[in-house]
Amino acid sequence: MPQKNRTVKGALGGVLGLVGLSTVAGLLVAASVTPVLAMTGIAGSQALTIFEDLPENLQVGAPMQQSTIYATGLDGNPVALASFYEQKRIPVAYDQVAPVMYDAILSSEDKNFYTHGGINLGATIKAAVGNVAGTTDRGASTITQQYVKNVQVQECEQDVDPGAEDYSTQIEQCFLDAAVAKGGEGVERKLQEMRYALKIEKEYSKNEILLGYLNIANFGGTIYGIEAAANRYFSTTAANLTLAQAATIAGMVQEPNRFRIDRPGGIWTDDAGVAHNGDADGYKDTKDRRDYVLDRMLLDAKITQAAHDEAVATPITPVLSEPQQGCGAAGDNAYFCQYVKAVIENDEAFGATAEERRANLRRGGMEIYTSLDMRVQQTAIDAVRSQVPQAMPGILVGGTGVSVEASTGRILAMAQNTVFNETTEANLAAGETSQVFAADKAHGGSTYGFETGSTYKLFTLLSWLESGHSVNQVLDGRLKTFSPFTKCGDRVTNSAKINNFGNSGGSVGSVRQFTAQSLNTGFLAMAQQLDLCDINEVAKRLGVHYGNGDDITVGGTTSNTAPNDPFPTVLGSKSVAPLQMAGAYATVANNGVYCEPRVIDRVIGENGAEITPPAQNCSQQLTPEVAATAAFALRGVMEGNGTGTRANPFDGTQLIGKTGTAEKEHTMLVESSTKVTTAVWVGNIDGRVPLNDFRNGDGTRLGDIRYGLARAIQGAANAVYPADQFPRPDDKLVRQVLTDVPDVVGKSVGEASSLIEAAGFTAAVGPAVDGPAGDVIMAQDPSGQAPSGATITISPSNGQGATVPDITGQSKSEAQSALFGAGFSSIDFDGSCNGQNASVTSTDPAANTATTKSTSIKVSCK
Repeated sequence: MPQKNRTVKGALGGVLGLVGLSTVAGLLVAASVTPVLAMTGIAGSQALTIFEDLPENLQVGAPMQQSTIYATGLDGNPVALASFYEQKRIPVAYDQVAPVMYDAILSSEDKNFYTHGGINLGATIKAAVGNVAGTTDRGASTITQQYVKNVQVQECEQDVDPGAEDYSTQIEQCFLDAAVAKGGEGVERKLQEMRYALKIEKEYSKNEILLGYLNIANFGGTIYGIEAAANRYFSTTAANLTLAQAATIAGMVQEPNRFRIDRPGGIWTDDAGVAHNGDADGYKDTKDRRDYVLDRMLLDAKITQAAHDEAVATPITPVLSEPQQGCGAAGDNAYFCQYVKAVIENDEAFGATAEERRANLRRGGMEIYTSLDMRVQQTAIDAVRSQVPQAMPGILVGGTGVSVEASTGRILAMAQNTVFNETTEANLAAGETSQVFAADKAHGGSTYGFETGSTYKLFTLLSWLESGHSVNQVLDGRLKTFSPFTKCGDRVTNSAKINNFGNSGGSVGSVRQFTAQSLNTGFLAMAQQLDLCDINEVAKRLGVHYGNGDDITVGGTTSNTAPNDPFPTVLGSKSVAPLQMAGAYATVANNGVYCEPRVIDRVIGENGAEITPPAQNCSQQLTPEVAATAAFALRGVMEGNGTGTRANPFDGTQLIGKTGTAEKEHTMLVESSTKVTTAVWVGNIDGRVPLNDFRNGDGTRLGDIRYGLARAIQGAANAVYPADQFPRPDDKLVRQVLTDVPDVVGKSVGEASSLIEAAGFTAAVGPAVDGPAGDVIMAQDPSGQAPSGATITISPSNGQGATVPDITGQSKSEAQSALFGAGFSSIDFDGSCNGQNASVTSTDPAANTATTKSTSIKVSCK
């Protein structure tokens, strides 16, 4: 965690810090201020005791420094995304400040800075007398004393909760308590200020003190420190300040909010309603103060007369640089920034309480290096911006793309079609929102998430494989009412018929074929052999939950989220954030190891020390065999005639994936290499308007945008993160599954069909073949064993068949009559049958053989 307190040496190195006071210095100062105390009726000995009893150590918190979030830039180096602060401060080293700035501040505030011991006794006593008399509540101070005052203000401000309703009031009181006091309080404050100042002078060099003062001083509003002032008022750096600019800024420290020059309309208004110290009067108050500083510099021989006159003649012309903080400053990266901000404000790695975490973000001076990779992110931004309209009449259209590194869970890209706006004036209809479409509610996302469609079929596939089934197992996926199902061990019935995309009638096919074509009826056939509760348990193990955080195995608070009903469970009518779906598919790509989403790689505290980032877990949730075989099936989606082929960049990278459409109002597509997984969503932010009633600027139906979006983002990821081939599927999980085929020869067509369907096969009636009259099956193909769900072709009789009668022992004439009577017309008697007493011994075909009536019957006799 960022440390709120640190030692003097460390503090001065980073801008501030105070410690005790020596006895000698205390005695000297006590003696010097005794006359002042005597005026209030305190004896000299009492004054010495009072002074020595004052604290000699001031334990101050770290200075309020901005925290900055970084991404990996297009060149592979860190680039700043956004900063968070209460006081805009950019600490600089001594040689990063122009010498003229030091001259200006010393001439105007403390010309004897390098010769005194930390206090100006004369001026301090005069101020103390004024405090006692009530004629003034301020006091002339050295740079060292002013530094002490600023430190005390900082110490007070550190204890104010940035989320407090009266935050501004408390901050103002910190200044009043440290800088303004009358009477006895004023005397005591000056005494304490002197005690600290003397100690600082003893411990640290003049240059360290001067730099510390310039780094901590306020220069109006939330601008603190000389670098921030130079940036704000003149769009330059402290090192490059001109004489006129340095004198202007030096003049501000006396009354920062009066002499600031970023209010062109004026700082204050007189009784006549005339604004002063603005563009209209040339910032007269500030110019007068600046010219006073220039006069002092001339008197101190810091500048020449010519330089003085030229600077005085120079008008005050602000070149303002608008200070931007928060995620709004991150532009198109704002939604990723919002996710990071949510992590910092909610994870105990950044503080034990919400108050402490908010303070650390805005005051802790952290450098937060995130997982965002602009080499992928910029393509995602361009793709979303060019393909998904920011706003359209008649529909609240939203679109997002998110990519994660499969082996780590690091979020590499997160882009969105809307403009970031977290004010109360945000207009969703105009495409303005702070909602993070890719994330769940806990990370700034939708209240519920968005419907996943058939991307949720992944979990039925995984449950199928975990149950030992093969992806080459053949099932009857033809359109029908599928019932019953098993739900947590119980039998549940279903009376509804679910159609396929495009009103397809379905087919008999393998699980791999069902996956490639996203066949609803095929997955319902699979689910009938599984337990619906197991399917959702797989999803939970892979990090999937409802967008509002509810457990996917328990149920959500939106419609159609009953967790174990057949259709939401199998087909995807569930509201889940795209990032969670990306994480699940990344698990398949990562050999079954699930990694929680991660956005923070490294954190550096304001003192340069590493801060441990939020804990992130990776765990084996699928066996490598199941993951490899699932990938084998999911490859079919992205190849050949698979439903996701249009999203394949065809850059030589092997991909897995799945498409999903939810009732025509939401579309999703997830695809992955072995390295990076990308999930995209395009749909209704709110409402149920059919997407394909609208087209984007290039004529693409909103329901088809997902293909180009995913193709562009995944293509960029493939280029930056080259991937490997997916591992071979497990032999047992791709085996050909054979089942005994019932023997139906001799059965009627109806009975044969029923027997075949009951055994899990499909019966198909083939062309009739020769056979006896009547409804009888003459042949079937195949017989014995066949793949489960295979089609068994049965051949009924055409009535043209006959059975060879048994004519053994009959005479030639008797035999001929019997064969003619059986329907045979081609009879061939051999010579042995011509004898007067000849009798039949055999026929070919043999007696009782079923054959056609046209068959020639050969007869032998003896």
